Order: sequence, then structure tokens, then C-alpha cells
Amino acid sequence: MIDTSDRDPSRTTSTQRVPVWLRVLIPSVLILVWFAAFGAGGASFGSLSDVVENEQSQFLPADAESTKAQEAQAEFRSSDVIPAIVVYARDGGLTDADTAAIDDDVAAFQEIDGVVGDGVSPAVTSEDGDAAEVFVQVDSSAEIDEVVGAIRDQVAATADAEGLEAAVTGPAGFTTDLTGAFAGIDGLLLLVAFAAVFVILVIVYRSPLLPVIVLGTSLTALCASVLTVVGLAQADILVLNGQTQGILFILVIGAATDYSLLYIARYREALHTHERKWDATWSALRGAWEPIVASGGTVIAGLLLLLLSELVSNKILGPVSAIGIVFAVLSALTLLPALMLWAGRAAFWPVRPKFSAHVETDDVMAGRGAWPKVARLIARRPRVTWLLSTLLLAVMAVGMTQLKADGVPSSEFVLGESQARDGQALLSEHFPGGSGTPAVVIASEAQLQDVVDVLLSTDGVESVTVASEDSPSGSLPVTEDGIQPLGPPGTPAGEPTVIDGSIRLDATLAYASDSEDAEAVVSELRGELGSISTAEDPVLVGGTTAVALDTKDASIRDRNLIIPLVLVVILLILMVLLRAIVAPLLLIATVVLSFAAALGVSALVFNGILGFSGADPVVPLFGFVFLVALGVDYNIFLMTRVREESARHGTREGVLRGLVVTGGVITSAGLVLAATFAALGVLPILFLAQISFIVAFGVLLDTFVVRSLLVPALAYDLGRVIWWPSKLWRRRDDEPSSTARSTTAATSDASGGDVLVGEPHVPAHRG
Repeated sequence: MIDTSDRDPSRTTSTQRVPVWLRVLIPSVLILVWFAAFGAGGASFGSLSDVVENEQSQFLPADAESTKAQEAQAEFRSSDVIPAIVVYARDGGLTDADTAAIDDDVAAFQEIDGVVGDGVSPAVTSEDGDAAEVFVQVDSSAEIDEVVGAIRDQVAATADAEGLEAAVTGPAGFTTDLTGAFAGIDGLLLLVAFAAVFVILVIVYRSPLLPVIVLGTSLTALCASVLTVVGLAQADILVLNGQTQGILFILVIGAATDYSLLYIARYREALHTHERKWDATWSALRGAWEPIVASGGTVIAGLLLLLLSELVSNKILGPVSAIGIVFAVLSALTLLPALMLWAGRAAFWPVRPKFSAHVETDDVMAGRGAWPKVARLIARRPRVTWLLSTLLLAVMAVGMTQLKADGVPSSEFVLGESQARDGQALLSEHFPGGSGTPAVVIASEAQLQDVVDVLLSTDGVESVTVASEDSPSGSLPVTEDGIQPLGPPGTPAGEPTVIDGSIRLDATLAYASDSEDAEAVVSELRGELGSISTAEDPVLVGGTTAVALDTKDASIRDRNLIIPLVLVVILLILMVLLRAIVAPLLLIATVVLSFAAALGVSALVFNGILGFSGADPVVPLFGFVFLVALGVDYNIFLMTRVREESARHGTREGVLRGLVVTGGVITSAGLVLAATFAALGVLPILFLAQISFIVAFGVLLDTFVVRSLLVPALAYDLGRVIWWPSKLWRRRDDEPSSTARSTTAATSDASGGDVLVGEPHVPAHRG
């Protein structure tokens, strides 16, 4: 039933200054505008798959050596390709029937749409005779997962018929497995996230309508975000990958819900003190807009600093996620108030907030609830509370030294089943680990022999070939004696293909292309070839391993640059918001300590329980950006209310009042955000699983330790010093402002212990 209290002409509040038609028009227009965005954005979800790219090399910095090598090597082929490697094996050796079936597959591969013309090699048998491999060049502009899927179907049919062990691996195989892992991002991820949030909201509000309004607001913000992001991607303004898409979904749902909870808490308070829901709406907006905008601003600022990243994937995550946060803030300050104004007190049914039934803060602090008890604990033992909280977080942070964030093989990006990973293991049993994914060297024609000498003298290089149009396979073997002849001894050797004075050499490594050993070989090659390279004739080393190595190096650089900048920017925002220096420094310090604790516990879980081999260097960076920016949100919610209460009642009492009043809403918001990030764990992607745990656990630490105990106890112990150098610092801590001085009195708490200064006790009218 919709609240119609505004229709009573006998009520005499400030509402009468606003015409009724305007009070109807404003929320109606807002709802219609957002409804249009919801519809258009919902339709754009279907276009996400068309603009998402998951190829690792697409996100390298433009100045990376592997990027330059990739651009140069593209000149040596008719189209941009990504290789797939098909491997067949039989214990005891391949039979003639096996060989014939494999040759049939080779012919079938050539007929698959998306396979480059003449891009299928003959089968190459291993030295032990137990395995064969076939290289298939897939056009990178095609739907790689569909092409690889067709190849896998053909291979599976042959393997089943002949009793062979077979798999499709290589870069195309890993890309397909990664795309498959992201397949549930639109459906499963959103379903789990919304289900978790809905359950929490039902428990918190015990209302059937309010969770629907909140989730409707969050979903509308997400639809508007997707509409904007897809439009920008289609205009080639930004690139979108699977991990960015998943994080966007979670950030918007979590942030929009958190901001909605803060507004609803203010709205419910206002309904106790304002008869008309229009007046309650404006009162709630006046109290909620500043912390919501400040909270959104800190997250946006932290995310936009990712634009300084060298990695394009990190760089794009910043503006994409910032767009989502902008819509989360806008929806919480426009759509939600309009919906709540429409529903009024009925939104809280069956426990509707009643006018003149407001429970004063003193009544709450003297009550039996959890937050009054916490407030009384802090008032009795502030120093012990913050010291023990700090010690607990410091002990947790010790485990951070065990975090292995120096990169993981691409074969471990996908959790659970991966045919590409199984195929890589099978390939390594019978062929050099880097077979099919060689290190690519681009050099001038005059440097050919010098480069070959370096390559062949480097441990870990199995063989070297040079691109040549004279060979049916497109390459010729090279030894210390030069390019080898195509036919029997005495046959003239072919000539390398020369484009703009450059040649291309492929060095097959002894190790899997995504292994640390392969990266070590590439690093050594770059060092040795650097003595040959000149500004006029640079020698470039690229290929799959080089891409992974450059990505890792860029991630480490980004982490070391962006983390300090995020701290500085958020600190400045807090100083402006709180008009102080000490309090922002304390807030930043506590959130950083909380991040370290979350990272420490995460390291122990990853290593000891989940058995992960390591983490990408970008995991701590993303974890820091999300945790610091989002963790500060809860401190902003708390401290803006503490500052408001301190201006009326003094700092120490203001701390206790702020804690009690915001305790429920911040705890609910923390649970919601932790649940939404935990939902990322349903996707079988190592990176997202690690981010999911770090952020979810870190948010819970912020909610239940940092914001509930550490910050209030520290602020209470320091008193008015936290507001230095503002006016609040210059006022006596136990002296309320002139606006509240006439109504202050001493009130004992329910336990008969501490005395709290505040408003006279007003009995609550409970309905």
C-alpha cells in the first residue's frame, strides 16, 4: 500500500512551499529517465560478447619489446594469426592407422572456417615415436573459440575412433578455455551476486518491498553502465576484457547497494521526525549526499589512477569501473529517493517508521543492542581496544611476506578443467616444451649469422628456423653453418624472406612457453642480443613467452607507481571532506593496515589451503585499489556522522553517537559488498578468485574490526586532536556547541557505569 500522507492539506510543514504537481513531476521524470536507461542498457548486455577481447597481447603497453616484435612479425604473414597446437599420443608408439587418421584430420582442419589458408602443417612425429603434433594457424579476427571448438570436435572424433590420447593446446587453445571460463559472467555471476544481496537485505530490513527497490536501483545503475561502456567500446574508445567486465558488474552492484543503504538509513531517521515524506526525502538527501559523493569520489579517484598504468588492461579498468561508480552514485541520489518517495513508509512494511516515534541517540546508547554495548566498551577501555585491534591486524599482516605475486603460468589462469593445460602437459612429454610457440626474433638481414650464433649458444634453445618463402612450410632450419638446404646434401639452400631489410627467426625453447624457465631464457637472449642491437638496426625478441614476461614487468611497475599515488589522492579527499589533517591520516593508516592483514591471511589461504602456485603481480594492485578505496567508504560513512555529532555534542560523545547510529547500516553495507565480491569466486578464473577472496575478507575486516573498534577507539582516545587544525579542534572536547548547550545533560547508561553527555532522555514511542 502506497503512503498518501502528503495528500492531507491540514499538515503545515515546509512541503506547502512546493506545489503538489512539482512533487509529483520530479520523481516521475527521474523514474522514467532511469527506466529508459534500464531498458536500453538491458538490451546492450547482448552486445558485450561482441566487444570483449581476452587475448593477452592485446593489452600490452605500446612500447613493450614484445609489442614491437609482434607488429614487425605481422609483416611476415598474410594475416594476423594465433596458433593452435594439436597433439596426439599413444603409449607404445603410433600405428600406421593412427598416422593415416591424423593425416585425415590435417586435411579436415584446412576446411574449417577461420583457419588460415595453407595454415595447417603436416604432422610432425616425436623422436620417441609415441606422439605427433600439428600446427594450425587460426585467423585472430575470427571467433577463436568457435574455430578451436570445431578443431576439438574433429580431434575428439578421431581420438575416440582410434583410441588415441589427444588435445588441442597452444595460445588459441588457452584463449578458448579462458573465454569458456568467462561464459557464465552474464548469467551465473549476476544471479549469485543478486541472490546473496537479496538474502542479506531481507534479513536486515525484514521487508519484502525494500530489497526489491534497492536491487532495482543497483540493477538500473548496472544497465546504464553497460550501455555506456558498450557504446564506448563499439566506438573504439576503450577495450573491454572478461576480467574488467566481471569487476564492473560486482563494483556497481556492491557500491550502488552500499550507497542505497546509507540513504535509506537517513530516510528512515527522517520519517521519524518529518510527517511528510517529501520533507523526509529532502532531509535524508541533505544528510546522505556528502558522504555518498565523497565515498564515490574516493573510489573513482583511485580507479582513474589506473590510467597511469603501462598495461592497457589495467588502464582500461580505471575508466570502465569509474563509469560504473558514477552511475552507482547517481542512482542512489536520484532514482532511489524517487522510488522511496513514491513508496513512503510502505517501503518498510511491516515495520513502518512512525512520526514522533524517533529513538534518540541516548536511548539507543543506553539500550541492550550490540552497538550500544560496543560504544560503552570503547568509552571504558579506548586505549586497550585500539591497541588490541592493531595487534590483531599486525599479526595477520605477517603472512603477507608469503604472498607469491610474481606471476603464474598462463596454463593456470583457468581453474578446474582445461584441455589446453592437459594438452600442454602431453606435448611436453614428447616434444620440446616450447614447440609451436617459439621465441620470435626480428633482426636486420646483415645480422642473421650473429643472431643465429647467439641463439644456438644459449642454453634452453632447441632449434632455430628462419622465415622463408622458398620452403613449403614457410621456414628453413638454421645451424652454425647457416641456412640448411631444402633437399639432400648439395642442394642449394633457400633464401630468407626479407621485408624492409628485416628477417624473422623462430627459436624453439626446451621449456613450456608459459614457464619461468622459458622466461629466463628470453631474458638471457635479450641481454645477449642487446650487444648486437643498434638504434638503426634493433634486434627484437617477441613471442608468447616475451608477451608474458613484458606483462609481468609492466604489472610490477604499475603496482609500485600507483599504490602510493592512490594513498596520496584519497588522503587529500579525506582532508577536504573532514576539514582536518590528523583524522584523515589515521583513517588511511588503519585502512592500509587492514589491507596488509587481508593480504597476509589471503597468502596463507592461497598457499596452504587452496594450493595456488602464485598470483599475478596485478592482484595486490587491484586488491589495494579496491580495498583502500572501498574500505575508506565505511570510515567516511562513520566519520562524517561523527563530525556532525561532534559539532553538537563534543568529540568523544560524537564518536560514540556516530558509532551507534551508523553501526547497523555500515555493517549491512559491509556484508553486502563482501557478498558481491565473493560472488566473483564462482567464475573459474584464478585472478578473479584471488581478488574475490582478498577484497571480501578485507571488507569484513574493515567492517568488524577497523570501523567498529579500531577507528572509534582511536578517535575517542585522542579526542578533539583528530580534528586538528579545524574549529572542532580548538573547542573544548566536553563542551557542546551553542546550538545544543541548552539541552545537554548527563545521562547514565543502562549498566549504571559510564556517564554520557547528551540530550535529555525522551521516551520512545514504539509502534
